[in-house]
Amino acid sequence: MGGLVLAALSLGGQATGQSGATGGQVIDRVVAVVGGQVLTLSELSFEARVALVLRGGVRAAEASLDERTLRGALDLAISQRLLVAGADRLQAFAAERSEVDARVKLFRDRFEDEPALLAFLTRYDADLDQLTAVLERGVRAERILDSRIRLRAQVGEAEARRYWEENKAMMGGSYEGVREALKERLMRERYGQLAKEEYARVRKDARVRGVAPFAREEQP
Repeated sequence: MGGLVLAALSLGGQATGQSGATGGQVIDRVVAVVGGQVLTLSELSFEARVALVLRGGVRAAEASLDERTLRGALDLAISQRLLVAGADRLQAFAAERSEVDARVKLFRDRFEDEPALLAFLTRYDADLDQLTAVLERGVRAERILDSRIRLRAQVGEAEARRYWEENKAMMGGSYEGVREALKERLMRERYGQLAKEEYARVRKDARVRGVAPFAREEQP
């Protein structure tokens, strides 16, 4: 697998590490190459905004993205691509059309109406096909990840009760009253930790190297 690189694509067709280094106008930046597939800053920015919208942050998706947000989006984008690429080699974990359609509907429902959705896509030079492709990759990556860690993320009765016993002064109430919510919370926390570990393992196996700092993102 190819490592990560950071470069700028100029109108002159050359890559440069700084804007204007070759006298051309920078139109985009390559932030990653994963398995020979180039990921540009504009694509990363769009994918980051899609993720924000899915979480209910339509207004946040319109704001300038800081370096921390972009780095988090980059980590997720690389991990998803690596997971999906591995599944492609095995011809496994194809996304069900119904799953993708449901994710697209969820995304659409975040906007007031269809014109608002189309305005969002136009603003970031994307279309419905690109949006669907991003959402489908996310659905597949989630299925792959789920198959690897869900069983390990399960929380047993004894573990949940032990946690309650150790923290009941802070939690209050009876164990029976918080049992289901507690088990769900502990499972989410464990799942999140296992997901981070799995993503790190996938990237380590792919020998993905670090990137240079992001330049400040310019609004479209």
